[in-house]
This record gives sequence, C-alpha cells and structure tokens, in this order.
Amino acid sequence: MNITGGIVLFAVIWFLVFYIVLQIRPGSQAESGEVTPGTPASAPSDAKILRKAKITTVITIVLWSAIAGIILSGWVTIYDLDWFGRLPPPAN
Repeated sequence: MNITGGIVLFAVIWFLVFYIVLQIRPGSQAESGEVTPGTPASAPSDAKILRKAKITTVITIVLWSAIAGIILSGWVTIYDLDWFGRLPPPAN
C-alpha cells in the first residue's frame, strides 16, 4: 500500500464512520421545543458537527491502523480476495 492508497483508505473509512456517528442521538427541533421559522420541525436542533467529526477522527485512526496493519503485514493480499481466479499468479 502506497501513500495514496493509505490516504484513500483513511478517507473512505472516515466518511463511513461519520455517516454512522451522525445518526447517534440526532435531536430534532420539535424535541427541543425551539422550531426556527421556515424550517421543518424534524430538522436537527443542535447537530454538534465538530464534536462528531472529532469522535469520527479518533475512531477512524484506530480502524485505519488495524486495517493498514493487516494489509501491510501480508495477512491479506489481493490474491486472497481473487475468488474467481482472474488475476495472474503472483511473481515470486
């Protein structure tokens, strides 16, 4: 895995985790009792995006470290994922 692959892997994991973290305790304006005029009552009242982004980053660092470690150690290679035998045999 090169540096570009590591960055792409980190970005993919970050966004996947972020979409999950956004769904944790999303308080609506109707629940808080303060509906802003012109918005639906189901709109988020205080999403705390910065806090959720920080939590996402910490979780992503842990997951990325584990996944990158497995890839770099050689436990899992692209040939292990070639279920249909379409890749040429690895060069030794």
